[in-house]
Amino acid sequence: MSRITIAATLACLSGLIGGCATVTRGMNEQVNFTSEPSGAAMRTSTGLSCPATPCTLDVSRKAEFVAVFSMPGYADQSIDVVTELAGNGAVGFAGNVVVGGVIGMGTDVVTGATLNHRPNPVHAILTPLPKSDVGPRRGKAHGAPTS
Repeated sequence: MSRITIAATLACLSGLIGGCATVTRGMNEQVNFTSEPSGAAMRTSTGLSCPATPCTLDVSRKAEFVAVFSMPGYADQSIDVVTELAGNGAVGFAGNVVVGGVIGMGTDVVTGATLNHRPNPVHAILTPLPKSDVGPRRGKAHGAPTS
């Protein structure tokens, strides 16, 4: 654990600052995006994107979004990413009852510090598009009239 995290945690526990989960967990979360096959482009409904998977983005903890994976020759796949109360986020939030009070609780709710994204990692299994038989035919079709 870094010295800054330890100092912030001690300050939170001592009641010097409010928003315990905000201090100990932060307002953003690293979300990983992967695909089979790898190398798919990924964009989110919030405007974030990766040119190719695998990739990792720093996402606001309170943002719910749709991740869309695309790759030439494959059908696009959309995956809903939601937020849920995290176990250690709940502990930080509960710490506000003791030391942070209503201000600390309000800070944690507004920042989303008590939340995690699910799923994380966000994994897409892309489906190949069917081969099209549209195109020039070579030779004569069986049973075709002859000239």
